[in-house]
Amino acid sequence: MKSKILKGGLLLVLMSLMIGCNEKKEALTSTVDEDAIKTEIQAMEDAFAATYNARNPDEIMYYADDAISFSNEKKPLHGKVAIHESIKKDLDTLPKGAKISFQTREVHVANEGSQVVEIGGYTVVDSTNTKMMTGNFMSLFEKRDGKYICIRDMGSSDMPNAKK
Repeated sequence: MKSKILKGGLLLVLMSLMIGCNEKKEALTSTVDEDAIKTEIQAMEDAFAATYNARNPDEIMYYADDAISFSNEKKPLHGKVAIHESIKKDLDTLPKGAKISFQTREVHVANEGSQVVEIGGYTVVDSTNTKMMTGNFMSLFEKRDGKYICIRDMGSSDMPNAKK
């Protein structure tokens, strides 16, 4: 008899935990507006491109001070200062009139919106809007002081032997 009561009580506790966990999961997913986050991240990408195209990398407000960036044919860049220095060098070799644009394709939101992984693509065109380079990237954003900031990114060209 005691064994049946103990087993029944244990079963009741397990079922309560399972139901409670499912309710919490549903509550978390309903509080995050992925479309709004995607729009916010795309706006950050547009601002990055505008500042890059104006050839003013020090005004790019995209990276955290402790960000790490990974790109083709480079060692990982640690920190916003190193990333901006690399961007300056890239701009020195970019033909006059060339412009970059970014497209946010997907966002994957975690931790109630405190972290977002973005998957996107980029295109570089010359002054006649002829495509020079295209590629793909992933960026990890973290919400700090109420706004998203990039803490990790990685990009690669999808064009063979692409020259900067």
